[in-house]
Amino acid sequence: MPDGTTTPHPAPDLGRVGIWTFAHEGQPAGRVRESAAEIEELGYGAIWYGEAFGRDTVGQAWLLLSATRRLVVASGIANIAFRDPIATATATRTLGEAFPGRYLLGLGGHRVDEGMSEVDGYPVRSLGRAVSTMRAYLDSMDAVPAHGPLPDPAPRRVLAALGPKMLALAAERTWGAHPYFVPAEHTVRARATLGPDAFLGVEQAVVLDTDLDRAREVATAHVAMYVAAAPHQQANVRRLGFGDADIIGGPSRRLVDAIVAYGDEEAIRRRVQEHLDAGADHVCLQVLTADPAALPDREWRELAPALLP
Repeated sequence: MPDGTTTPHPAPDLGRVGIWTFAHEGQPAGRVRESAAEIEELGYGAIWYGEAFGRDTVGQAWLLLSATRRLVVASGIANIAFRDPIATATATRTLGEAFPGRYLLGLGGHRVDEGMSEVDGYPVRSLGRAVSTMRAYLDSMDAVPAHGPLPDPAPRRVLAALGPKMLALAAERTWGAHPYFVPAEHTVRARATLGPDAFLGVEQAVVLDTDLDRAREVATAHVAMYVAAAPHQQANVRRLGFGDADIIGGPSRRLVDAIVAYGDEEAIRRRVQEHLDAGADHVCLQVLTADPAALPDREWRELAPALLP
């Protein structure tokens, strides 16, 4: 399928389960290398990471790729508001050439409001309407000339897609989609929109804690942050049938339970299986804890036997 290249190329092998984390952002480089190597040894197929004001997406990818030998490193996502398409295209080629078949570029982070918006109080230029902006960004990336070694295979691309129009663009122009902050019901709809052949890699937030009151408290804080601060996430859960009673004044138990899986290893395994049964090819787990800055090493270790072959 279309993916910014004109010839077929092998798809990266992410396995069924990977890790999604922001926790590497606040760690020194040496600690990130140690953590990435352990995630690989545990058997997870991929490490996904976001981009805000920690390491930039290219530097973080290089750090993770250089610390590992086999697993796929995936930007989830590289923020198009932070980077010119030329820079993204040339950096992607470099990573693909240096680490063949192991880098997956996820794109997103468009700003759809007019003028300037803010991230942590820092002004960020708005780019325009989401789907047209992303289509233009992909067009610009594809037009960038190559004056150096070309990666073989060429790195694949996916889009941070939630609504039907962005999912359709992901199927048309990239390898597939990387939905974030979604229940299994969304996975059913995403697969129907993408069709049977596109890649669908779903983020799933989890809290590994058998004290359900404590686990629910962590899960609630996570959901509350996103529905308050991310209008596109709130719009998406409204599309899925959640209303004011679930969102205003704090997230309802129903919304929290739909977005976050919590409890023991079996509870989390069941949620992963729900996404796979709904059409996901890959589920990447974002382990939540009471301290978001700490690496959830223990949880990654404890989940591996229940989730990996």
